[in-house]
Amino acid sequence: MTSEPSASEERLSPSGIPVAPVYGPGAADATRSARLGEPGAFPFTRGVYPTMYRGRLWTMRQYAGFGTAEETNARFKHLLAAGQTGLSTAFDLPTQMGLDSDSPRALGEVGRVGVAIDSVDDLHRLLADLPLDRISTSMTINATAAVLLAMYIVVAEERGVKRARLSGTIQNDILKEYIARGTYVFPPAPSLALIAETFRFCAAELPSFNPISISGYHIREAGATAVQELAFTFANALAYVQCALDTGLAVDDFAPRLSFFFACHNDLFEEVAKFRAARRIWATLMRERFGANDTSCKLRFHTQTGGVTLTAQQPLNNVVRVAVQTLAATLGGTQSLHTNGYDEALALPTADAATLALRTQQIVAFESGVAQTVDPLAGSYYVEALTDEVERRVLALLAKVEALGGAAPAIEAGFFQEEIARTAYEHQLAVEQGSRVIVGVNQYADDEEPPIIPGPDFAELEAGQRARLSALRGSRDAKAVAGALAAIRAAAPAYVRAGVPGTTVTPLMPLLIDAVRVRATVGEISDTLRDVWGEYRPT
Repeated sequence: MTSEPSASEERLSPSGIPVAPVYGPGAADATRSARLGEPGAFPFTRGVYPTMYRGRLWTMRQYAGFGTAEETNARFKHLLAAGQTGLSTAFDLPTQMGLDSDSPRALGEVGRVGVAIDSVDDLHRLLADLPLDRISTSMTINATAAVLLAMYIVVAEERGVKRARLSGTIQNDILKEYIARGTYVFPPAPSLALIAETFRFCAAELPSFNPISISGYHIREAGATAVQELAFTFANALAYVQCALDTGLAVDDFAPRLSFFFACHNDLFEEVAKFRAARRIWATLMRERFGANDTSCKLRFHTQTGGVTLTAQQPLNNVVRVAVQTLAATLGGTQSLHTNGYDEALALPTADAATLALRTQQIVAFESGVAQTVDPLAGSYYVEALTDEVERRVLALLAKVEALGGAAPAIEAGFFQEEIARTAYEHQLAVEQGSRVIVGVNQYADDEEPPIIPGPDFAELEAGQRARLSALRGSRDAKAVAGALAAIRAAAPAYVRAGVPGTTVTPLMPLLIDAVRVRATVGEISDTLRDVWGEYRPT
């Protein structure tokens, strides 16, 4: 039996915001209408486009990445046939860490958490029979994002698809790796300079490609609250903008292609308020700090339902969680959405679970009425008050980060990490004490064991990937590869001082493309940069 809560006891949102029993007109109402604005107009509280989903639905972009390129390609085709409208790729840890599959450090990790990509030939297999000029591809890759972008360009080139017709996103968000995820390779200075180089390259040659997806998702997955998610993401975003400006780029040349990536958890109203507040905060920051035009002030973001909210116990409950999160993300005005499979707390999602996750988006899109009007919760006393309070708390926390000197110094000081660890601990304590209910875990639990989902033979998978890599090394032009890597090595030192007055850098993206074209591998290119830049070690 569970005790019913008292009507008079204090209620808090997951971010610790007090929730009143009822909301009505308040003192802020007189000025709120001006701050709300109209959809598609500054400050974009109500959406970045005038008609939002009445004009075009969000992109349904399901995340997929299995051990081999062929398996992942098959899942892509399955999801596209089921109605998915954009690709999203998960890479294995060696690929993310700039290691080839035959590296001793890759042993036991090849293909385990995503697809293994060693060379452009692997990417060809991943994207076989897919129309790159008609579909957008998101790649969750950070430290080696520039290399994977170069590979994507070469795949298109070798298929006769012009660069200007490519659309998609590389995550390319290294600061959050130092904070919350850990798949960093190089130290911050050259990493940020390389990100600025991708901004430059995409602005010049890939007008429909997003060179970064500034991610609050992984910060949230590490234990952050909704408020921390926004504040820390925007702190990182401001650092990227400033880095690009320091290298000589003009804000309105790159800012329109900045994209963001947020989580969506179970508190429907706080999540909607978070997304609405986020648009207003970002628009104001960009206009007031950098003099950006309105196009550059638009916060465009992808959303993923909350992986950490899924439970191995009673996994079918996750279907309901994902549906609530889908509704929150779309009521909040996301531009793109991935919905998790109900079995992801147990294993990589099965085809049935992935299909049901996609169907969840489709039911919300076509049957719930959420797409009928723009910002349907606008004017709700509760939602507007919550939006204002999220905004206030985000700006207060962002001010603390800036008092430390901004994102990079705050990371070095451990501020982000300590804040997230504290809230993660508080959340877990609340779950263990029962004050935060997780249905099927600490309330309404049963004695049934979670189902076992068989996984692939990773040893066989790894052996096959190593064999392909060995064959590649034996068939390519070794002299051409050595020359391409030497050109990268010669250009790399300047990136350690990029942005310092008087420093001139040679654009690296064309050199990476040249190296990929002659079949240099992810590991070889990364090792070349490691030799010059070193590896990051947290203090």
